[in-house]
Amino acid sequence: MADWIEEGKKAPAFTLTADDGSKVRLSELAGSPVLLYFYPKDDTPGCTREACAFRDLKAKLKKSGAVVLGVSPDTVESHVKFRDKYKLNFPLLADADHKVAEKYGAWREKNMYGKKSMGIQRSTFLIDQKGKVAKLWKRVKVDGHDAQVLEALTELE
Repeated sequence: MADWIEEGKKAPAFTLTADDGSKVRLSELAGSPVLLYFYPKDDTPGCTREACAFRDLKAKLKKSGAVVLGVSPDTVESHVKFRDKYKLNFPLLADADHKVAEKYGAWREKNMYGKKSMGIQRSTFLIDQKGKVAKLWKRVKVDGHDAQVLEALTELE
C-alpha cells in the first residue's frame, strides 16, 4: 500500500485503456488541468452519483479546459455499460491490476463491517497544467464534491 501522492508533487505517469478502447496517457494531457478521480465500482450508488455529477459539470469544466478521467479496477466492458447507461461524457479508464491506483495511493486497506480488504479509496486528484498535483481529496464524500472541484479549478486558473 503506497502513500498518497501529496499536493505539489509530480503526478505519476500512466497509460490506461479507456472505455472506447483508446490508450490514455497522462503525459499527452500536459497543458490542461486533469481531474483524475478513483472510484470503487461501476454502477453502484455512490459511484453513479459521483460520475453523473461530473457529467453534469461538463460545460463548466470545459471553460477551464479541464479533462475528467474516472479510474476503477473494472474492465473496459463494464465501463462501456456504465458509460452508456448514464450517458457519461468523459473517459472511464480500466485499472484492472490497480497499479495506477497504487501509484497514487488510492489502493488502500478498507474496513467494512469489521471485514478488512484491499480496494479503491474514493479520491480525486486535480493535476495542474504542468503535471503537478494541485489538490487532493483523500476521502471523497460524493454530495457536494463537484462544487469543491469547481472551486479548486477556479483557483488554479
